[in-house]
Amino acid sequence: MTTPSVTVGLAGTHHTGKTTIARRIEMELRGLGYTVTCTSGLARRAADLGFPKMLNHTVASTEWIMAAGAADALAAGTGADVVLMDRTPHDALAYLLAARDLRGELTDGSELEVLGLLADIHTRHHTLLIATVLDPALPLGEHPRKDPAYLDQTFRAAVDEHLHHLVADGEVKDRLLPAPSDSADLVVASAVATITSTLEAAK
Repeated sequence: MTTPSVTVGLAGTHHTGKTTIARRIEMELRGLGYTVTCTSGLARRAADLGFPKMLNHTVASTEWIMAAGAADALAAGTGADVVLMDRTPHDALAYLLAARDLRGELTDGSELEVLGLLADIHTRHHTLLIATVLDPALPLGEHPRKDPAYLDQTFRAAVDEHLHHLVADGEVKDRLLPAPSDSADLVVASAVATITSTLEAAK
């Protein structure tokens, strides 16, 4: 298999349930006999390479995360029916825009246009995009090894706002944009139904 039958992007600001939803979808699909691969860890890898993160996110770190994520998905798809991407190219762009908002910086229009095109290009193979919704009432808990910006609710809210604007205008064929009141059960069931019907239609 050179490309996956289905690639699913899970988008959202941090600590909004993306990884939990991905694991549940993976379990459901494996139970139906499909092979599933998950990609993750882009932000950590970028930081390990010395790229700035969170409130210090830059155009360079954004481009690297977009390109590395797309490469991960294509590589993962060589041996799987389904690839679940924990973070999408639009996440990287949303984090950049939120960081610049809080730093009081203006984003060059042409620069933003190029980054938006890159995000769309790198998601052109995605069949489904699931965008989680920020619940400010959900406690984050203590994360002593995290960047302090991880706990910044204003930053999280800015990422959430930018991300939902970006994915609403994106090129992904099917979008699952849960309402804040939607249960994880409903999101997982809807995603699995879309994925399985796509896989069956491709046979």
